[in-house]
Amino acid sequence: MTKSFKLNVSDNILKEINLKVKNYPWHEMPDDGGWEYGTNLDYMKEISDYWVNKFNWKKHEKEINKFSNYTTDVDGIKIHYILEKGSGSKAMPLLLMHGWPGSIVEFLHIIEKLAHPEKFGGKEKDAFDVIIPSLPGFGFSGRPTRPIGPRKMSEILNNFMVKNLGYKNYLAQGGDWGATICNWLAYDHSKTCKAIHINCLTMRLPDGPQTQEEKDWQNKFDKDQIMQDGYRTQQATKPQTLSYSMMDSPVGIAAWILEKMYFWSDLKNKDLESIYSKDILLANIMVYIITKTFNTASWIYYGRREEGGRFFPKNFTQIKTPTGIAMFPAEMSEWPPKSYLDRIFNIKQLTKMPKGGHFAAMEQPDLLIQDVVKFARTIR
Repeated sequence: MTKSFKLNVSDNILKEINLKVKNYPWHEMPDDGGWEYGTNLDYMKEISDYWVNKFNWKKHEKEINKFSNYTTDVDGIKIHYILEKGSGSKAMPLLLMHGWPGSIVEFLHIIEKLAHPEKFGGKEKDAFDVIIPSLPGFGFSGRPTRPIGPRKMSEILNNFMVKNLGYKNYLAQGGDWGATICNWLAYDHSKTCKAIHINCLTMRLPDGPQTQEEKDWQNKFDKDQIMQDGYRTQQATKPQTLSYSMMDSPVGIAAWILEKMYFWSDLKNKDLESIYSKDILLANIMVYIITKTFNTASWIYYGRREEGGRFFPKNFTQIKTPTGIAMFPAEMSEWPPKSYLDRIFNIKQLTKMPKGGHFAAMEQPDLLIQDVVKFARTIR
């Protein structure tokens, strides 16, 4: 059963969040020496002051509500989604998927450009039906009864597109977990997932790197991840323990998420606000807080570990589904050699971007849109 959905967070909840931020015991936090071993103290104080005195959640709520929002039941889980029907009669269904620590907020400012390109100097024939779900356990969607991983989520979202929305086939796009789900959609559901476009690689081949170039890449990746892997290990093994403290601390959730925004983005002069405004950072963080989904959103890491981690099955054969890849230079992990990618995907388009990082839709929206539109033309 599909229902219209309108977001309306009560003033009492907003006041409670505001009070917790205002009363945070900053005096107990020692000077942290910049960003070197975690989220910068001075910046946390600065953005928290803005949060308390200037941030207006209702403005972002209005931005979400201006689109058609719905909820529907898929395999026993309530899935929230935005659906913006594209211009003309031949709009292609485009499933846009966020990851962690993202949300539907990542895509709000690109929806209209994708659905109605003719209003922005583009062509109506490039229009998409834009479908943006909150992933199971994230944001405004319901939560599974226990952790599930991206492969299971691909099954749920394929059923959502085909059975609930009635699309015979569709294009899927994503970064982070959205890209992982794209991989599984292409691998397990190629009859209905017509093509995928990704801006992140999280999966690995079961036979590992083969050439010296591929081995060098793998070694560099392993080395680079040493200082980045703490959150991932925690969320993949004991997410519940972490969540007890996060559930009661808006500042804690903000610090946990802002660290990723800082280290995974293509910043100018190491300035987080060279790319993001305080408003967009806090709007994304607030989705986790107002829905109380920090816990169940982290479950996807636990679920992936149970599904086999980064690796495709041992009997993996190349994905035949047409694939577009957008390589942003400041991605959280360096892209592998093309020889490695060619063994995974049927690559029809590969673009090396001049700038941008992990959160492509927020950092370089126009570059992402142009690449998706160009790729879609090859499969329409």
